[in-house]
Amino acid sequence: MPVPPLAGPVAHDPYASLRFAEYRAFLAAMAAVFVATQIQSVVLGWQVYALTGDPLSLGLVGLAEAVPFLALTLVGGWAADRYDRRLLSLASLAVVAASGAVLLVLSLSAPRGALPFYLAQALAGLGRAVFRPAGQALGTELVPREHYQNATSWRSSTFHTAMVLGPAVGGGLIALGGPRLAYAVVVGLSAVGLATLAFIAPRPRAAAAAAAGGLLEGLADGVRFVFSQPILLGALSLDLFAVLFGGAAAMLPVFARDVLAVGEVGFGFLRAAPALGSVAMSLLLARFGHFRRAGRALLWCVAGFGVSWIAFAWSRVYALSLLLLVAGGALDSVSVVLRGTLVQLWTPQEKMGRVAAVNSFFIGSSNELGAFESGVAARLLGVVNSVVFGGCMTLVTVGLVAWRAPALRRLTRLGPEAPGATPAA
Repeated sequence: MPVPPLAGPVAHDPYASLRFAEYRAFLAAMAAVFVATQIQSVVLGWQVYALTGDPLSLGLVGLAEAVPFLALTLVGGWAADRYDRRLLSLASLAVVAASGAVLLVLSLSAPRGALPFYLAQALAGLGRAVFRPAGQALGTELVPREHYQNATSWRSSTFHTAMVLGPAVGGGLIALGGPRLAYAVVVGLSAVGLATLAFIAPRPRAAAAAAAGGLLEGLADGVRFVFSQPILLGALSLDLFAVLFGGAAAMLPVFARDVLAVGEVGFGFLRAAPALGSVAMSLLLARFGHFRRAGRALLWCVAGFGVSWIAFAWSRVYALSLLLLVAGGALDSVSVVLRGTLVQLWTPQEKMGRVAAVNSFFIGSSNELGAFESGVAARLLGVVNSVVFGGCMTLVTVGLVAWRAPALRRLTRLGPEAPGATPAA
C-alpha cells in the first residue's frame, strides 16, 4: 500500500509538535533518559580507562553494548509492530535503568577488573535493542505526519541538549563524589523517565499484529523495504560508515588525560561540545523549517563532520579543540534530522517499528562498533593517527555514496512525493 502523501503545504510553525501534550511528555521522558545514559557512558569510560590505562578498553565498552544491541534490535522492531509500543518502551527502559543500578552496586567497593563493567553495559545494550525502535516508532504515533520534521528536530534538540548536560554533569559528579554519586544520579533520572513515559496512553496494536507477520517473515520484510528504497539506503549507509570511521568520541578520555591534559571537568566539556553544536543547529532547523536541496545538504554536512575530526586530532589548544567539536556536532545534527525525517516520511506506519529497527541497527553499528573500531585503531596507529584516519575514511564514504546513490544526491524535498522519487510500497 503506498504511503499517503503529505496533506499539502503546511504553514510553518516552529512549535507544531510541542502543541501535543503526549509528545511533550514523550520528550520530557526522553530528556531524562538521554541525560542518564550520557552520564553513565561518560563515567563508565573514565572509570574503565582509569582502571586499565588501555585505549582498547574504551573500545571494549562499546563492543559490550553493541553485541546484544545488534543481535536483538531487529527483533525489537518486529515486536514494536505487533505489541503496544508504549509498554515495550517502558519494559526496555527498565532494563536500561537496571544496568545503571548494577554499576552503582559495583562502585560501592573498590573494582579489581573491568569485566563486570562490560557486563553491566551489555545489559544496557539489551534494553536499548528494544527501546530504540519502540521509542522511535511510538514518537510517530503522537504527532501528525505533516509535523514529522518538526518533531524530529525537537527530539534531536532534546537528545543533544542531554549530550551537553550529561557529559558536563558526569565530569562534575566524578570530581565531586566519584562514580558512586554519578551512578546514583543515573538511577534517579531513569526513574523519572519511566514515570513520565507512563503518562502516555496505552497504544495497543492488535490490528497491526497480523501485518507484522511471523518473526522471520517480519524481519525480512523490514530489511527488504529499506533495501528497496535507494534514498533511505543511501542515507543510512552514509551514517553507518561515516560515524563508524569518523566519530572518535570514545577516545576523548585519552585526549583529555594524555593529549590536552585538562582533567575530569575538562573531559566533561569535551564530551559536551559536539552536543552543544547539535543543539544550536537543531533549534535552527526547528525554527526555519525545510531544506531546498536536502540531499546535497546531507552530503556536504557529513563531509564537514569528517574534516572537523581531522582538525581536532591535530589540535593541541583546548579552546580550538572545543570549537572544532562544536562545529562537528552542528554538522552531524543536520544528518540526524534529515535521516530521521526521511525514515519517518518514507515508511508506512505498520512497518515503522521494523524500519526503525533497521535504522537503529545502522546507528548502533556506527556508534557502538565505532567505539570498538576507534579503540582497535588507536592501539594499532596511535590515538591521533587513528582519528585522522577515521576522518579521511568519512570523506571517502561521502564520495562513494554521492557516486552510488544519485537519487539521494538529487533529493530536494524530504517527502516521498519529491520529484523523481518512488513512493514507499
